[in-house]
Amino acid sequence: MAKYIIGTKIGMTQMFKEDGSVVPVTVVKIEPNIVVQVKTKEKDGYEAVQIGTGKKKKLTKPEKGHNKELGSFAILKEFRTVNSKLETVNFQVGDTIDISTFTEGETVKVSGISKGKGFQGVVKRHGFHGMPASHGAHSVLRHAGSIGQRFPQHTLKGMRMAGRMGGVSKSIRGLKIIKIDAENQLLVITGSVPGNNGGIVEIKST
Repeated sequence: MAKYIIGTKIGMTQMFKEDGSVVPVTVVKIEPNIVVQVKTKEKDGYEAVQIGTGKKKKLTKPEKGHNKELGSFAILKEFRTVNSKLETVNFQVGDTIDISTFTEGETVKVSGISKGKGFQGVVKRHGFHGMPASHGAHSVLRHAGSIGQRFPQHTLKGMRMAGRMGGVSKSIRGLKIIKIDAENQLLVITGSVPGNNGGIVEIKST
């Protein structure tokens, strides 16, 4: 059965392995996750589990109606269940998903909203090399170059250009849980995960 949980990114630090090597890690705080809704193919057209966490003071009327039995949740996330016949039956509305769901050494996929970088040029945003830095090319060093041709006389869709960078959903696969602090409800994951400190991340076993 796949495992899902929502957490808050605390920040990065480092840990030492038994052989003395240093490993960069990210610490994620886990609040109790409550199963808010179980979606089935017969009723909703697809299989999924909706999970809520955190508290929210002011709710809209649709939110009040959706969560009237379980209270308010600041964060609601939906996870598709791959094998519905095996997975959906394991979840019931009101069930709590906590840190004990995962084990040390487990491989996970972590998703979150990447850091916003604002308006950036093509060199930073897309990794362009820029123009030659000699022979009179002083004013176009970081320009994109040609963005089209004579025909069809307009810029084609998908052309890599300057624009807003970051602030989009990103996922990183192949990360490992190297430590679980059950007392403080912390997951320690190898490497970096998307987003700012204090951002919401989704953790799913792979």
